[in-house]
Amino acid sequence: MSAFPATRLRRLRRTASLRALVRETRLDLEGFVLPLFACEGEGVVRPLEGLPGIAQRSLDELVREVDSCAALGVPAILLFGVPDEKDDEGSGAWADDGIVQRALRELRGRHPGLVLVTDVCLCEYTAHGHCGVLAGGEIANDETLELLARTAVSHVEAGADAVAPSDMMDGRVGAIRGALDEAGHPTASILAYSAKYASAFYGPFREAAGSTPSFGDRRGYQMDPANVREALRECELDLGEGADVLMVKPALPNLDVIRAVRERFDAPLAAYNVSGEYAMVKAAAARGWLDERQAALECLTAIRRAGADVVISYWTKELAGWL
Repeated sequence: MSAFPATRLRRLRRTASLRALVRETRLDLEGFVLPLFACEGEGVVRPLEGLPGIAQRSLDELVREVDSCAALGVPAILLFGVPDEKDDEGSGAWADDGIVQRALRELRGRHPGLVLVTDVCLCEYTAHGHCGVLAGGEIANDETLELLARTAVSHVEAGADAVAPSDMMDGRVGAIRGALDEAGHPTASILAYSAKYASAFYGPFREAAGSTPSFGDRRGYQMDPANVREALRECELDLGEGADVLMVKPALPNLDVIRAVRERFDAPLAAYNVSGEYAMVKAAAARGWLDERQAALECLTAIRRAGADVVISYWTKELAGWL
């Protein structure tokens, strides 16, 4: 390579058009998924203090929001349910008349081309707020698998294109794949939360989903943030059990993990730009400390640059306008 002055890398930075022409990583809306929260009631739009611009919505309001998002070109949503009633098993997760199941039926008929993904976990539905059933004060892994599989089948039968198990129980992808196939849904996809870390960045989500544990924490089943080799083992196991898409969560503290997964596996890779990452930028922007649009685009670009094919982000609707 010729040295300066023959080589001047600033030449291609001179104008916006030149910068765009040679840009290595590009954002396009097709690779983004918007998380939404469905709750009981009618006419309910319950703003979330920790997630500015995001709200829990009753079905009528959820439909209105999805109509708006679809009109902007949002291609996919990730649906979470916020039930009024909870029990020790989390039985509302797989109930035929559950909040997610009813939302899916309503949305499927209105938006046949919209990709509908559902979170499959028990934490929103259990009285204790953990992601599985309890046995002797511990989260019972194997006993939880059947309930997760039952939930996944109920979601697909209500209209979900893909289910996203986020519980981090060992063997749950295989249990869900087997249950879906046995129920006659071999084409339903599994987007596995393969490398989900026990992270402080989930804080605002707990308000959104009403899923704060009543005791202890989730470090006994979610991953230690210090580990990357373990993340690769989790991804390998999930692919072997039938996962169609891998996921790393949270995204920004784990860009190295996203890169490591991308380099090891050829499967589609998602990353969840989680509530705490979104809330930090929103809070700083509200105080005038940074420009939200520029900061958000930089964050989302970094996630894609690290290797994510799909980004789940609370900025998805705003991104539709920015792009």
